[in-house]
Amino acid sequence: MVRLFLKTYCTAAMAAVFLCLPAAQAADVSFLPPVDLSASVLPPVIDAQAGFESLSALPGEARTMAGGRIIALDVDLANSPGFSAEVVDGHLQLRYRMAFNNIAEGWSWQPLADPQSEDYYRAKFLPLKSVLAERGEYDQADKIGETQRMKVTWRYDYFAAFDNLYDFYPRTVDDDSGFSVVLPAPAAGQDLPPVRMLAMLRLLDPVVAESTTFWKATHAQPTDFTLKKRYLVGQLVEVWFCDSASGQVLARLKARAAP
Repeated sequence: MVRLFLKTYCTAAMAAVFLCLPAAQAADVSFLPPVDLSASVLPPVIDAQAGFESLSALPGEARTMAGGRIIALDVDLANSPGFSAEVVDGHLQLRYRMAFNNIAEGWSWQPLADPQSEDYYRAKFLPLKSVLAERGEYDQADKIGETQRMKVTWRYDYFAAFDNLYDFYPRTVDDDSGFSVVLPAPAAGQDLPPVRMLAMLRLLDPVVAESTTFWKATHAQPTDFTLKKRYLVGQLVEVWFCDSASGQVLARLKARAAP
């Protein structure tokens, strides 16, 4: 009986060790390279999709270890209609408007907010990346007597989510409000520099969040469409505008208490 107990105990103990090994290995967050906020050139930038998937794969406690890490994320300016770069009064003005970049998720909504001093949606977003995935087809008779070929499409939208927007500028009711910098204008005959915008995000619990919306295929719209909104959650520390050709930092905005 004693031998049986010891054998059972040792087997269970070894199993527990092996079960803990994946968690210990998963706790490694070296896939998040350190960011030097004093650098004059582009830091290592995290791909939004790869970063989200790696963080999501971590066990809860290991994911918490990523909290406090600052990561650099590329803002998707091609899908940012509020971004503009134009010469105004002899200066180059870069402006990223944030008036409509509200996260309309339950965890962001403040239904009792006073609109005179607060936003209904506490959390804001910066778009990072969109990935479209075609997931096959099937036949369905949505209209009686008529079989159609239905497509299955998924889209993954990635965002930086933060709730400290007004650490960068005072809250105002203005469609032009947002991140803005003024730089020397290019010399006569020169083109505007190709601009890249980076969000320096300090990851905070829960680090990642996700929502799913599904639209069923119909006769008029023969596509099953699933939208996954995926958020890297944290506190916005700085916003950088860089020359995408040279990698040089053109301007940086730092978080501060807005008056």
